[in-house]
Amino acid sequence: MTQTRTIRVTVRGSFDNLSAEQKARLAADGGDDLLSVQYTEQGHITYDIAARPFFTFRFAEQVTDEKQIPQVVARAEAKTVAWLTERGYGYKKITSQAVDMSEVPLGRRGRKEAAKSS
Repeated sequence: MTQTRTIRVTVRGSFDNLSAEQKARLAADGGDDLLSVQYTEQGHITYDIAARPFFTFRFAEQVTDEKQIPQVVARAEAKTVAWLTERGYGYKKITSQAVDMSEVPLGRRGRKEAAKSS
């Protein structure tokens, strides 16, 4: 039986050389609620352009082999760049971090739920 792993990728960077119109558009869009962070296959962006020029995209994808993780990271970075490019936003300093959720220790609530299902 093949184990499915959820890989979460966080891609960070900063907007670069934005025009006043682009900043206004980003401010109007709001960058989603910073308190309701989501990891999705399409990606979820958060930013606060009024405070600083940084953004964070969050992605989640399922894999069956840990050798697939580098491809997941590459896809997340490509989706981030595509989103920025489609809107004409300059960017710099793109970095990413991947977490295999199967290797994250369970907290008390997680252990309790796991015990129920066994």
